[in-house]
Order: sequence, then structure tokens, then C-alpha cells
Amino acid sequence: MDPKELENQIKGMGLEESLAWIDKEFPGTAVFSTSFGLEDQAITHAIYSQNLGIRIFTLDTGRLFSETYELHKRTNGMYGKRIQTFFPDSEAVEKLVNEKGPDSFYDTIENRKECCHIRKVLPLNRALEGASLWITGIRGEQSGSREDLPKVELDQARNILKFHPILDWTWEETKAYVEANGVPYNPLHDKGYPSIGCAPCTRAIMPGEDFRAGRWWWENESTKECGLHWVDGKLVRKKGSQV
Repeated sequence: MDPKELENQIKGMGLEESLAWIDKEFPGTAVFSTSFGLEDQAITHAIYSQNLGIRIFTLDTGRLFSETYELHKRTNGMYGKRIQTFFPDSEAVEKLVNEKGPDSFYDTIENRKECCHIRKVLPLNRALEGASLWITGIRGEQSGSREDLPKVELDQARNILKFHPILDWTWEETKAYVEANGVPYNPLHDKGYPSIGCAPCTRAIMPGEDFRAGRWWWENESTKECGLHWVDGKLVRKKGSQV
């Protein structure tokens, strides 16, 4: 299905309705990737509360916060499900750490991107095998590089449709949905962490800072991305435009 056609089909649908429609149109081939952030918890609830057949998976980099692991456990218990976990290749991680040290990502941007590639991108590629549609928790408000994304796009490198069901939600709307439905969330959100990734690479943000300012804060790049949503080194924003 063409991205524009799919976007027209789900136009006007709410979160639950759009995911239920996706489940019917892409039976067994729609997947959702969660990192257990507030956005992802909202989508997880919408999927599990409707008992949809959308597969949910997460990437365990081996460097996550203890709070994230605890939330993973709580989420599985609340819904009686098992979120599928993908790990990086152990030999690739061993080679990286033995050659460059455990925290090489602080040294150069290239080293950081290499670490993200090994710990996130390659496991993601395995997790997406056999899928035809990938659901994400991206919100346009998170950063300038995401605000112009279409709700449905084509990841050409992986040849998979991407659907961002809460792209136009604000942080306040997302939090209200989670609270109204009694969805567990990461307590780090209440400590100034709107975006939570690996523990060594995430800090709390100051008032007025960008939502993703706490990710790789030591870097000078304005676009803070790990590579999961990049195609050929660029983040696709809308048809005919890249950053």
C-alpha cells in the first residue's frame, strides 16, 4: 500500500481505532518498537488493551537505566504479555569495547554512531524481518527534525511502511492519556527526563530545552538521533525533503 493511500485511510482516526484498523489490514506483519518511554507506553496500552495481534518488541542495548528494566517487567505483568527483546551481537559488542573501551561514544561523534549502530540499528533490522509495517512512538514536538514528518512514510532502505500514530500529540496529551488509563510509566519522566535512552547517554533537561537535549548532550550536532529512523544517513521528514 502506498504511504499516502494509507495515511488517507486512517485520517481522522484516534489512536485505538487506527491501530485496530492496521491490525486488520496488516495481519501478522505489523510491529511496534518500544523503548518504554511515555509515548511508547501509550501505544502499548492501545495495542494490548484491545488484544490486537500487533507484535511489540524492544531493543536491549545492555546500557539501559534500571528504571527502564523495572518498567519492562511491570508492563509485562500488567497486560499478561511478553514484549519480545532483541539484543546486539555479543561478538560485535566485545570487539567494540576491547578495541575502543566501554565508553568510546564520549570520544567522537563517529564512535557514538558506531555504538548506536551495533547496539540499536543492527538488532532493529533483525526485529523488523518479515514485517511490512513498523509502528513508532515518534511525536513531532520532540525535535525540529521530526516536526515535519508525515504520519505514514516509507523507509526505503528497509522497504517497510512506518506509521507514527501519535505524531501530532503534545507531551501533555500523551501524559493525560497514560494517566487516564492507569498505564505504568518510567519514574525518570518525573525527574526531568522526557526522552530516555541508554543511561550513559541520557541526562535530565533544563526548563526550556529541547525534548531531546538530554540525549548525547556532549555533542554539538543539532539533530539528536541514534540512527533507527535514518535512511542513507538522513532523517526522512516529508516527501521530497530530508535533513
